[in-house]
Amino acid sequence: MVASLSAPSAIESLLGAEAEDLLSYQAKVSKDSLHLPGPDWVDRIFMQTDRSPQVLRSLQQLYSAGRLANTGYLSILPVDQGIEHSAGASFAPNPIYFDSENIIKLAIEAGCNAVATTLGVLGSVSRKYAYKIPFIVKLNHNELLTFPNQFDQIMFASVEQAWNLGAVAVGATIYFGSPESGRQIQEVSRAFARAHELGMATILWCYLRNNAFKQDKDYHLAADLTGQANHIGVTIEADIIKQKLPELNNGYQAVAEATGQSYGKTDKRVYSDLTSDHPIDLTRYQVLNCYAGRAGLINSGGASGKSDFAEAVRTAVINKRAGGCGLISGRKTFQRPFEEGVKLFHTIQDIYLSPEITIA
Repeated sequence: MVASLSAPSAIESLLGAEAEDLLSYQAKVSKDSLHLPGPDWVDRIFMQTDRSPQVLRSLQQLYSAGRLANTGYLSILPVDQGIEHSAGASFAPNPIYFDSENIIKLAIEAGCNAVATTLGVLGSVSRKYAYKIPFIVKLNHNELLTFPNQFDQIMFASVEQAWNLGAVAVGATIYFGSPESGRQIQEVSRAFARAHELGMATILWCYLRNNAFKQDKDYHLAADLTGQANHIGVTIEADIIKQKLPELNNGYQAVAEATGQSYGKTDKRVYSDLTSDHPIDLTRYQVLNCYAGRAGLINSGGASGKSDFAEAVRTAVINKRAGGCGLISGRKTFQRPFEEGVKLFHTIQDIYLSPEITIA
């Protein structure tokens, strides 16, 4: 198990056979065309926007906390799985997290920039911790208790409740491509506008959901489709975009061919000039769709498994080299013993602190 990744050899060891390719690859779209993370992020990017001084202060709080403070990068603990996946499925591997306070303790001990979780979790301990680590209230969730199971993000909390408990930001999910996406876009757009009025930052989980995206491969992870989801997300003024790491491309074509129907619009130059099959190029296309990086892209860590440390390092290297601004890591951290969860966060953060890992 890796305690520190300050040495390039430790990073290469965890990357395995992909090490040379991931660490030396030069992206198709030049980094010079992007707005890249840095210590002056809020001054350089958000000072010129319509965000109020209160929102700027909230953003600065996020970017000035934890081990990655004042680097332009973010390391966030998200725990909404108790609703999204059920508490049993999420916390049975490590029952200490049925106690909401332990979620906050993990984020603090791990040196995270913030903790993103439910209204209930943050409200249960807000007076004790709201001034010790930035709070992000996740406003909407998909619940799996209704029978038959439904898949729809519905509002569980209000922006005013988030403000009252001391949150510096709110988060929400939209299932782009789903039958409910039109309603979700309008709900979240209104919530984000209200959050900005109250001085809070906004983070959008830009997920795809439609059975048409599941063909011979899972096109929920296609760069062209997730990139467009990101672009819609920044259109409703999400300050930070959270997206799954892309694994393939050509989602538009795959859906059209599988269904026999015209679907969406794209351009062949997306595939010839702006992307390739390389994971750094695929992720850079996600960044490009976030107004060329003006809204920071954080990628998700994914489910917990046997190779969590190696997978987390791989995701962090790809995100950083593509021009993203960090990782949001949930199940890989809280579904293991507390100290291991802390070490995994430090492993991820060491990638963003390492001067040897450069922008491709």
